[in-house]
Amino acid sequence: MQKIRKGDKVVILAGKDKGRSGEVLQVMPKEDRAVVRGINMVKRHQRQTQTQEAGIINKEAPIHLSNLAIADKDGKPTRVGFQVVDGKKVRVAKRSGEVIDG
Repeated sequence: MQKIRKGDKVVILAGKDKGRSGEVLQVMPKEDRAVVRGINMVKRHQRQTQTQEAGIINKEAPIHLSNLAIADKDGKPTRVGFQVVDGKKVRVAKRSGEVIDG
C-alpha cells in the first residue's frame, strides 16, 4: 500500500513550488514520482497533430515523492502511518491521528 495515491491533496515541501498544494493526478511508483495538478509546470514544444495545434504548451512535470506530504485536515503537511481498522489496513495521519480516506 502506498502512502501517496491518486486523488490525494498534497503539500509541496521542496523546490520552486514549496508551500503550495494540489491534487495528485498520477503516481509512478517505480520512479518514485507523482504528477500534481498545477505544480512543477514546464513549457514543452508540441508538434501539430489532428487533435492539437502546434506551439508551446504548459504541462505538469513529475515531482519526487520525497518532496510531497499529505495535507492534513487543516491543510498543513503530515506524515502517513498505517493501522489495521476492522480488519482492513488504512492510512493514518500522524499529525492528527485521523484515518485518510481514499
